[in-house]
Amino acid sequence: MRARVTILLIVSIELGASCASAATIHLKNGRTILADSVRENGERCEYNIGDNAYAIPKSSVERVEAGGAPASTSSGAAKVAGDLPSFAPTDSLANEGDLPTKIVHDGKVDSDVLSNLEGKGNLELSATANFIAGKFEFEHGNIYQARRYFESALRFQPENSTILIYHAALLVRTGNPSQAVPFAHRATRAAPDSPDAFAILGYAQFACDRTKEAIASWKHSIELRPDSAVQQFLAKAQREDSVETDFAQRESSHFVLHYEGKQTSEMFRGQILTALESDYDDLVRDLGTPPRDHILVTLYTEQAFYDVTRGPSWTGAINDGKLRIPISGLTSVTAELAHVLKHELAHSFINQLSAGRCPPWLHEGIAQLLEPKTLGANGRQLAQLFQSQHNLPLNVLEGSFMRFSGVQAYMAYAESLAAVSYIKDSYGMGDIQRLLQLLSQGSSTEAALRATIHSDYGQLESEVGKYLSDTYGN
Repeated sequence: MRARVTILLIVSIELGASCASAATIHLKNGRTILADSVRENGERCEYNIGDNAYAIPKSSVERVEAGGAPASTSSGAAKVAGDLPSFAPTDSLANEGDLPTKIVHDGKVDSDVLSNLEGKGNLELSATANFIAGKFEFEHGNIYQARRYFESALRFQPENSTILIYHAALLVRTGNPSQAVPFAHRATRAAPDSPDAFAILGYAQFACDRTKEAIASWKHSIELRPDSAVQQFLAKAQREDSVETDFAQRESSHFVLHYEGKQTSEMFRGQILTALESDYDDLVRDLGTPPRDHILVTLYTEQAFYDVTRGPSWTGAINDGKLRIPISGLTSVTAELAHVLKHELAHSFINQLSAGRCPPWLHEGIAQLLEPKTLGANGRQLAQLFQSQHNLPLNVLEGSFMRFSGVQAYMAYAESLAAVSYIKDSYGMGDIQRLLQLLSQGSSTEAALRATIHSDYGQLESEVGKYLSDTYGN
């Protein structure tokens, strides 16, 4: 996401059933979520941040504390581009009994126990054991280990709907929606009454630009069981389908471009694809690990962009798994549009490298750095903010920037760029890559920071303040 604001820099994701006015959710992976309210709903922890509602499995929550800064002006659940809401499909596996405590203990999967269980020659037991291991890793953010366990489970029970649903969800989350579709279809055939199977099929279809099919899948999922998160995705897909009814498309090596024929010239569309392909090559060099599927890009008029995205007025473009770019009044790729294109494309690379686990401040800081963008005239003002301790704490910036006002967003983007600029100038792009890789392996943000630049959030903020003071003066 890229902010479009020109204002001056100023100060400015076991539970009780009851709601708190503000609460801090402590996750088992070390991260925290500051929410306006929290409540228990079956196996899910549901919480609100501003007007948005989210849910996570209770099994991923360590504890909830009353109090904390109201989320409307501070932190909240990390909302990563293309991220999926949490879900807990009905378990179609054998009765697990005490298997979970045998397979997972001391905070990790016991590979020896897993091997012994597989050695018994019972296919259902082997599938269940590998699923338990995969689910543990999935819920703790270790996506690539989770994929290995889910693939093993499917070798023992290839048509088990629960395993298929989780495996499809993992593939979507790691930027492989085209691979997820056949697994999700198999899940719906194995469990035709499962709302979760149709929900994940819809996510995979939507990410593959099969919007009409996604709408049908989500409608059927909601008919089987109403779900507010699925309803929100359905409403967005319907808005997109309505706006893009008459859109055409053009493809290049790595992109599928959607556009309304009357709004752009063939030359302009060619320039956009050329710029994106050049940016793609740059980002492969700087970050590596490109998205595996074609990247979807849609060009909108100003009004159509806001009709589809419902983003705040300061938003200049959005990457929610698809690059959504407003181009009203433009007839060629300007310097500003070139920066927007590279910024939004960078989010796809960051999401791929971090397996969807990069916090917003790091996401936006890296994307700005690679545009490329510098702090420029804002550096001195930002140095003063850090010196007076009026900066937004980095843990506050682990929540989505979309709920910020224009002034707050501008401040959040500037601080994010300052933090990433400090890391890059002090440690190099290699440590930024390693940060993202550690996040993809399940590390919390602070654990990844300590393993690379040997700083937690408090130390990093202090070091960024000194960096700004040394670079831009007092």
